[in-house]
Amino acid sequence: MRKALVVGIDFYKHISSLHGCVNDAYAVKAMLDRNADGSVNFGVRLITGAGDVATRQELRDAIKELFEGDDEIALLYFAGHGYIESTGGYLCASDTKSGDDGLALSDIMIFANKSKSRNKVIILDSCHGGGIAQDPGQPAMSELSDGMTILTASTAEQYATEENGSGVFTGLLVDALGGAAANLVGDVTPGGVYAHVDQSLGPWAQRPVFKTNVKTFVSLRSVQPPLELGHLRRIAEFFPSPGYEFPLSPEYEPDSPNPDPDKNAVFAILQKFNRVNLLVPVGAPHMYYAAMESRTAKLTALGEHYRRLVERGLI
Repeated sequence: MRKALVVGIDFYKHISSLHGCVNDAYAVKAMLDRNADGSVNFGVRLITGAGDVATRQELRDAIKELFEGDDEIALLYFAGHGYIESTGGYLCASDTKSGDDGLALSDIMIFANKSKSRNKVIILDSCHGGGIAQDPGQPAMSELSDGMTILTASTAEQYATEENGSGVFTGLLVDALGGAAANLVGDVTPGGVYAHVDQSLGPWAQRPVFKTNVKTFVSLRSVQPPLELGHLRRIAEFFPSPGYEFPLSPEYEPDSPNPDPDKNAVFAILQKFNRVNLLVPVGAPHMYYAAMESRTAKLTALGEHYRRLVERGLI
């Protein structure tokens, strides 16, 4: 039971219309519908305001319904105008006239905080979205129920920008869901998405906001992992203890004078570990030279992390 409500609004009756939000909503829906292998991921409901009107009441009712269930995950994505004033922030539906007649972010937080869903994820590509879960009287304070994660395109004070007919933030979000933010077992988590977005936006650009209160990250989408899981699980076999250095010799290198097929197979896996930053050669610029000069390979901090996971039976 994984539900997602995806909203994109370009058309506004009383304020300036936008251009890329509906396209962004369709792009996010396409990513959430299915995992990379074609298996079903989220059951997605799509609301768009293009030439038609997506009203405040329709938006409010849909968000309320999204969070009323008892699901593994309930995810809200919104792309459109946002508005903020001293009393709080709002998402603007097509019939918004003044901004403060939009859907209050505080209402959304009430629906989400009271939800029985194990995981609640709110993703906002709107101006001032970072004001969600923020008490106007105490802006440094946020109240998030267990299992809540919020990711916004910008802070409460910033505008969210568009480039080439798409939101900058949503473009990065779609890339992340497509695999750019996947971990080594092929899961795209909210933390991975934030890291990808954060690293892609410079210090002078809009800054994403990430708020969470979870014991463990849920996977938003599964993609093809960069390593076969069977190979990844061998990391604890090759490196049986912290700080262990794997001894190499010329026989590991297939192009050496006397290659050993069994050692060549192991070396191929070690080279894959090296390509995804799990290990590095010691005292040599490349794995080839580490083997030919009978040096060693050691795990990086990331490699040690995965070694512990495998050792504990978590992968």
